[in-house]
Amino acid sequence: MATLPNSGPPEAKGFSAPRLWRTLRRVAAAASRKTVLTALILFYCLQDRDTPAWAKGVIVGALGYLILPADMIPDILPGAGYTDDWGALVAALATVTAYIKDEHKSKASAQVSRLFGEAKPTPPADFIE
Repeated sequence: MATLPNSGPPEAKGFSAPRLWRTLRRVAAAASRKTVLTALILFYCLQDRDTPAWAKGVIVGALGYLILPADMIPDILPGAGYTDDWGALVAALATVTAYIKDEHKSKASAQVSRLFGEAKPTPPADFIE
């Protein structure tokens, strides 16, 4: 589990890796594939020892906002519930983009494939000409 230097465990701020995974599994059907991919890229960047403490703080804030049940737009609203979460994730991604590595992206992509299945699944045989 990644922790921020001199700031205590991220759990103290509402973020924890197990809680993130539970949230991602629960919202995978409602949230878009891109939202989950972005959250996972940030998560793997958070775990990287090369990521500076200030960037980890930004990431913990965005991931914490995603998993908190109460936010600006309630997550239970169809279609709109995750737009504020998406905004927080995109803002964090833009802020720490210099520290995002190809390794983070590939790990995140593999997890998204496990959650959602392949991005472009093969059509059933009766749909192929």
